[in-house]
This record gives sequence, structure tokens and C-alpha cells, in this order.
Amino acid sequence: MLPTRRKPSLREAGGSASKLLKTVETVVLIAVGGFVGSNLRYAVDLVAAGPEGTLLVNVAGSFLLGFVLYEVLYSGVLTGRTRLVVATGLLSSFTTYSTFVLETATAVPRVLVANVVASYALGFAGVLTGRWLARAVGGDDG
Repeated sequence: MLPTRRKPSLREAGGSASKLLKTVETVVLIAVGGFVGSNLRYAVDLVAAGPEGTLLVNVAGSFLLGFVLYEVLYSGVLTGRTRLVVATGLLSSFTTYSTFVLETATAVPRVLVANVVASYALGFAGVLTGRWLARAVGGDDG
């Protein structure tokens, strides 16, 4: 006699459905953030095209990502879903490392060096400023 396969209980089936629903919800939240971020990036490019616009979005994105991620440590008001939408979805499509690299690689040497220095210095400054703001909002004096 061949072994028969047991049907999952309602509890087991519900767990799988719940996990699937949570996965779909996560993907949709990231997609919504990505949609907003990529359209914001396009809007910035209409106003400030080229290396200046890329620098602007990357520094703004560094600041916002610094705030969002440090906010978790200092106050924890933002939900996990909010962090998914903003950090993983919106900011990952708003900022653009590949465009920064392409624009830098095709620039004349003087502009190339200035773009690299400005991007990294202002990017780190953006993260640190975001951390400072998260501390201030969270009430952490350290």
C-alpha cells in the first residue's frame, strides 16, 4: 500500500497563507515606495539635470536614510512598514549610485575629483545630520 499524503490542518494552512500574504504585502509596499522615489528622481532631473541633480538626490537620500535608520534606535516611532516604504522602496529608487559613477567616469579629471569628493563628503554629512535629527526627535542627548 502506498503512503497517503496527509492534508494540512487549518492552522497549518492558515500559517502558509499568512506568510504568503505578508510577503506580498512587503513586495507591494516596496513597489509603492519605488514608484514614488523614481518619480521624484525624475522630477528633480527636470529641474537639475546632470551631476548637480545626481548630487542633490544622493545627498538628500543620505540624509533621509540616516534619519530613518537612526530613528529606529533613538525613538522607534516609525513602523517596520514605514521603513520598508521609505528606506527600501522610495530612497533606493530616488538615489542613484550608478548615475553618479557614470557621470563621474565621463567627466574631465578636475570635475571627476570634485564630484567624488563632494558626493562622499556631503553624503556622509547627510547621514550624520539625519542621525543628529533622529537623536533630537528621539530625545537622546548622546
